[in-house]
Amino acid sequence: MLEFLHAEEAVVVPALPAWKLAIVDDDQAVHDGTRFALQNFQLGGRSLELFSAYSAAEGLRLLKAHPDIAVVLLDVVMETEDAGLRLARAIRDELGNELIRIILRTGQPGQAPEHRIVVEYDINDYKAKTELTAERLFTTLTSALRSHDQLRRLDDTRAGLELIVGASAELFDGRSLAALAHGVLVQFNALLGLQSAGLLVIRDGDDVEHAILAEIGAFAGEEAETDYPRLFAQARSAGRPMCLGRRTHLYLRTTTGSEVLVILDTAAELTKTQQALVDVFCAKLAVAFDNVRLNERLRNANAELEATVTARTRELVAANERLEAQGAQLKRVNTFKNEILGTIAHDLKNPLAVILGRAEMMTALTNALPATSSEPFAVQIGHLRLAAQRMTRIIDVSVADAIADAVDISINRRFIDLGDVAQLVADLNTGLADAKQQRFAVSIDRPLPTFCDPDRLAEAIDNLVSNAIKYAPIGGAIELRAFGTATEVGVRISDSGPGLEAQDLARLYGRFQRLTAQPTNGESSTGLGLSIVRKIVDLHEGEIEVEERSALGGAAFTLTFKRRMLA
Repeated sequence: MLEFLHAEEAVVVPALPAWKLAIVDDDQAVHDGTRFALQNFQLGGRSLELFSAYSAAEGLRLLKAHPDIAVVLLDVVMETEDAGLRLARAIRDELGNELIRIILRTGQPGQAPEHRIVVEYDINDYKAKTELTAERLFTTLTSALRSHDQLRRLDDTRAGLELIVGASAELFDGRSLAALAHGVLVQFNALLGLQSAGLLVIRDGDDVEHAILAEIGAFAGEEAETDYPRLFAQARSAGRPMCLGRRTHLYLRTTTGSEVLVILDTAAELTKTQQALVDVFCAKLAVAFDNVRLNERLRNANAELEATVTARTRELVAANERLEAQGAQLKRVNTFKNEILGTIAHDLKNPLAVILGRAEMMTALTNALPATSSEPFAVQIGHLRLAAQRMTRIIDVSVADAIADAVDISINRRFIDLGDVAQLVADLNTGLADAKQQRFAVSIDRPLPTFCDPDRLAEAIDNLVSNAIKYAPIGGAIELRAFGTATEVGVRISDSGPGLEAQDLARLYGRFQRLTAQPTNGESSTGLGLSIVRKIVDLHEGEIEVEERSALGGAAFTLTFKRRMLA
């Protein structure tokens, strides 16, 4: 009984691509002889694939169609005496092919001297057809193919490094681990010149569950049962790209301790050049993965911060709304208070004015009586006058306080002449100055056009003139000057009083601030006048300047406003 055993299936080893050789010669015998001599040629496990062209023009078209031809055996004399030389130059200059090895063959060496040809043309060898025996052809071709292979490896390395540099910028801009992982698989395929399926797995330590971040090609849904901890351990211990079956396993570890495993369906082990490029690329990838991890942490921190800021903003908005409501309520209360004070001032000052007027009339009548009978009446009328004056001062202080405290003092602007306002204030205060035997000098330039509230402006000037009269001594001097320039109009009030001390300047416009100097004839001072002046000037967008000592010896105040002409 015979039993036939099944033979083991042979392991299929992918065939290496053949070397490509081009024969450019107008002699058919040269083509046939070359093919016969090289029919069994092998180098590095790769056979030879031959291409034929019978003119320089045909050779140029052939090389354009097959830019990966490694060596060209090129005849010098074909359709013209220098056709081969022209093609050699076109290969380098027109096609830009620096890798192909050009071996010139000539049957007429004297027509193209070797020394001149080698110097003037970028060729790699120059042989006479008579000396290219089968043995010499084998030696020459082997040397050229090895040179081409070395140059190709260098060029592949250069292209790979350029790809790594270009890819690094893209990878470092990755916004998420998943996007980075997918980009890594795509870049590995580009780097190695593959179109293979790929898978990228990451974990943060030996005891941490792995996570598949990206997969392309046939890997989707295929790796559910794979023993990834074992693969991580094998790839880590290998220390280099590891080939298992058709798959290449690449391992890298980041500075933050994360481990990354890349599995590519390469079907063959990587070449040394590919391994060198992979090592360089993996070094970049480690930084890229750390960069994305830190980016994610930063985004999370920013999200938390934005949430905190949003919550705090809502709280602040609510607090501001409450403050605005309270402010509006306080404003209404303040407005009501001012209205009440205005009503009280109006309702009380009128009767008080009547009382004071009647008191003056009673004083005149009493003076007509005999001294013995008029004295008791005069005393009582004096008490009545003092009480009415004290009440008037209390009302004035209360109204002035309300005005200084108001934040919404309204002004009714209109075109006026500042000189008229200044003259009116001077006229009203002349009697007070005369009572203290003071010299009151008034100088007014005209016209002084401006756009303002005449009542408020008169109040400000009146406060300054009243202060000058109060603080100037009996028999002193006061000056009021209204002036104008090309762009401004102003009023200057100066006196011969004691002036201001340095300590007065810091609290000059404060409410209820008493200055170092005192009124010279027992006048009262509320400390509100200058604060009211400052507020009125600010409302008119004017300026107020003060001098501690003027030409008269006392203080001087200057109010200036923009000159406005009626349009």
